[in-house]
Amino acid sequence: MKPTEGDGAGTPPDPGNRSQDRYCRQSLLPEIGTEGQHRLNDSRVVIVGLGAMGSSAANFLVRAGIGQVVLIDRDLVELHNLQRQILYTEEDINRPKAVSAAEILGKINSSVAVEAHTKDLNVSNAEKFLVGADVILDGTDNLQTRFLINDVCVKHHIPWIYAGAVGTSGMVMPILPGSTPCFRCLIPSLPAPGMLPTCDIAGVLNTIPGLIASLECTLAYEILTGRFEARNETAYLVHIDAWRQTFDRMAVRRRADCPCCGEGQLDFLDAVSREMITSLCGRDAIQITPAAPMEIPLEELEVRLKPLGEVKFTPYMLTFRSGTDELSIFRDGRVIIKGTKDEAAARSLYARYIGL
Repeated sequence: MKPTEGDGAGTPPDPGNRSQDRYCRQSLLPEIGTEGQHRLNDSRVVIVGLGAMGSSAANFLVRAGIGQVVLIDRDLVELHNLQRQILYTEEDINRPKAVSAAEILGKINSSVAVEAHTKDLNVSNAEKFLVGADVILDGTDNLQTRFLINDVCVKHHIPWIYAGAVGTSGMVMPILPGSTPCFRCLIPSLPAPGMLPTCDIAGVLNTIPGLIASLECTLAYEILTGRFEARNETAYLVHIDAWRQTFDRMAVRRRADCPCCGEGQLDFLDAVSREMITSLCGRDAIQITPAAPMEIPLEELEVRLKPLGEVKFTPYMLTFRSGTDELSIFRDGRVIIKGTKDEAAARSLYARYIGL
């Protein structure tokens, strides 16, 4: 019996389920074949984030027979997740996503070893969780975590696949350190907080995350079976708008002045922390202070948050209330999240509404 680690895992592998009968329709494909299927069975894939994209990707990987699938997510299942996050049901509300996902995945394919970690991926644990993966899949909801994944992958030469979806569109790009551009060739630095749309602000069509996840997993299969070819240090960013049925491909080239793969800076992995998280004494609140100086354009953030709840604006700060959530947002990036003493919950709300 193959041991699993973490907060939850699938049932013990059954060697009988490893028979090629299970994967015969897949191994018939010349793109995969019998040898390719064996490679998939022997692979280890890490998924960071188990929202709509991550849960769809996990479903594909387990059904395809990836030997080991590692799940990392800090959040609990919420009612609004069920519109698009396919591994969860109403019975899973308020349970850790990683644990709920591992349980259902174990029932889908007991031959796959599933590790579930209810953790926030950060500088203190990123190498522990990511090193040893054959491929890492992006299911995250913020750029800071993507920059951190990129640093680890560039340092340790681990292939990973960037993916994102919001509104009716999404994008995906494979990153093979040393062969293709890295993520910071595409986005050199963090944009100002509140400048990027998030699902909580812009909404999301429930078909687009699954569509992007299917492309992400297909790229993973190409890499794992040795079929992926990087040409002339170029990668292709694929953008899809499901509502308008448009499909675009943009060539991205390696940059000699890239802070990460060009100049060797691992700014996010080498940082002491992404931010300072403080529980405010005597108050049911958490304060998050960014590690690097920044300025939030409060006027623009006010416009983006107004459709979602009550917003009060002053020249110095913005207060936003939606249901039980209350955030006091300052121009320097500092945010006070009221109504919780849970650091992980506060960090999740910060990413949801501020977008980093």
